Amino acid sequence: MEQAQAFINFECYEDSVNLLGIAKIKLPDISWLTQQMQGAGIAGKYDAVLIGLMDAMELGLDFLSVTDDAVSLLAPKKHHIDLRAAQQYWDTVQVEQLVQADKYVLVVVPKSLSGGTVGPANPAEASGKYAVYRYEAYKDGKELWLLDPLNYICRVGGVDYLEPVRKALGK
Repeated sequence: MEQAQAFINFECYEDSVNLLGIAKIKLPDISWLTQQMQGAGIAGKYDAVLIGLMDAMELGLDFLSVTDDAVSLLAPKKHHIDLRAAQQYWDTVQVEQLVQADKYVLVVVPKSLSGGTVGPANPAEASGKYAVYRYEAYKDGKELWLLDPLNYICRVGGVDYLEPVRKALGK
């Protein structure tokens, strides 16, 4: 059994070019759309989770300052982000440390850029927010999920939950 311990480090790329000056990344939250149900035959209310329909996702990038890369990511166009991380695990069976490769691939469009703060002997802590149009995650090369609402793809653990919806819509 493996226990995640921490990220050792990460690299972030746009179109295979290393983005410099990124301090932290806030990966998108994944939330499914729901419809509140009530009526005859229901003792109250409940939220029906709609198959494969997701709420809007947002990527957050924290920069050390307003770097050239932060400015380039502000261009109001599609950006292809590739985040690669080395994550340390503890293998409780083999009693040893392991390093696994995490990879996140996102297609994003910028929403905002905050210039941060200016002060003596402090990083500016600039930050950008980006609308996510496609979100893929991998662990040691194995796909965890692929979410692409514009193409009706919601694949989690190898199962495409929107495949029957695409079929019903003639896609």
